[in-house]
Amino acid sequence: MIYNSFMKKDELLRKYNLPLQELLKEASLLRSGEVEFCSLISAKTGKCGENCRYCAQSSHYFSSVASHPLVSVEDVVKAALEAKKNGADKFAIVTSGRGPLDADLPEICKMIKAINNLGLKSCASLGILTYEQAKMLKDAGLVRYHHNINTSRSYHPEISTTHTYEDRIETINNIRKAGLELCCGVIIGMGESAGQRVEMALELAEIAPESIPFNILTPIEGTPFEGYLNKIDEENILRTAAVFKIANPKAVVRFCGGRSSRLSKENCKTAVKSCVEGVMIGNYLTTMGVSPQDDREMIASLGLSLSEEEKLYV
Repeated sequence: MIYNSFMKKDELLRKYNLPLQELLKEASLLRSGEVEFCSLISAKTGKCGENCRYCAQSSHYFSSVASHPLVSVEDVVKAALEAKKNGADKFAIVTSGRGPLDADLPEICKMIKAINNLGLKSCASLGILTYEQAKMLKDAGLVRYHHNINTSRSYHPEISTTHTYEDRIETINNIRKAGLELCCGVIIGMGESAGQRVEMALELAEIAPESIPFNILTPIEGTPFEGYLNKIDEENILRTAAVFKIANPKAVVRFCGGRSSRLSKENCKTAVKSCVEGVMIGNYLTTMGVSPQDDREMIASLGLSLSEEEKLYV
């Protein structure tokens, strides 16, 4: 069975609507028997000028999330060492805002070098980048850059109006041009249709990232989407993860925000067994995550194993 970015929308939508166990079995044929761990630090939080309607860090809304400026290199090293101890082999620097401030970039480059010196693979998520900024990060030793499409092209105007879908694609192109690996995913459960979830899977297939972060909206009080708890159910979360893997067989579909609050433990296991090959351990940007020990126990209970790189650190 061959999958590629030329799969048609109606074909993938048909797969999306297969009996659930049949769909999950098809996706499971494409996953490996290993699971990757990664982790992050919210190195700069809040006061973002973008109006993404799901985000507690936007200055357009009033949430309880506390803001702070860029943290020190020492703080990043401390968090990275803890992540390494817990089994991560990749560690990400994440900052709020439309894009990085030029004044912050030299310090961020120091953070990148410090993470690499710990034997971890450095990642960063700093927002919209120019090619020159992407090249500066690459020259500092950055391995992978994270920049989501967040949703489908057709639904993007419902998510944010301060930047466009094309702005995100331009950053993705700059990342690739600079020679960086790409981590590019979505947030589901924001009111999009099943057809638009299929569109996301196919749009990601065209982008061809190494990693696809799979986030499920956690509605946060004070944001326009605070009442969006029932926009997607657990079955459709599993269906979406499965078609992401089917459309992107070479990418690692990675559990990120929302899994602990939006999926039962049993359905988390079902997803990892069938189509999810990566897990972000620890807490996220503004929400709580799952303990690394719980994740290791879940992986062991499924008869799966940590990737060879993660085994070095556990």
